[in-house]
Amino acid sequence: MMTKSTTGREFNCPVEAALAIVGGKWKGIILFYLRSDTRRFNELRRLIPGITQRMLTKQLRELEAHRIVHRKIYRQIPPKVEYSLTNFGRTLAPLLEALEDWGAEYIEKVSGTHSQV
Repeated sequence: MMTKSTTGREFNCPVEAALAIVGGKWKGIILFYLRSDTRRFNELRRLIPGITQRMLTKQLRELEAHRIVHRKIYRQIPPKVEYSLTNFGRTLAPLLEALEDWGAEYIEKVSGTHSQV
């Protein structure tokens, strides 16, 4: 089953499409922090050690282009920008919660012995 996205990219299965949109090192972490609250750019940078300003900007723009993240700009000096999940982005909440639970269980298992995993 091959389907095309609105960008013209072809996907062989729905999992491939989902991972193309939210996969990678940083997007899941960004979505994790946005799932429960609206965040400002510098707040996200503090919450995600290791991500550069350039990479955070790139990832947020991609998520915004896919209509998962909403960017609200306040016209003030200094400018204020907030990021939140769109209604469509909030549909990822059960997936993020399942990943959080799985990750916590994995960490618990490997912290004891590696043979249990």
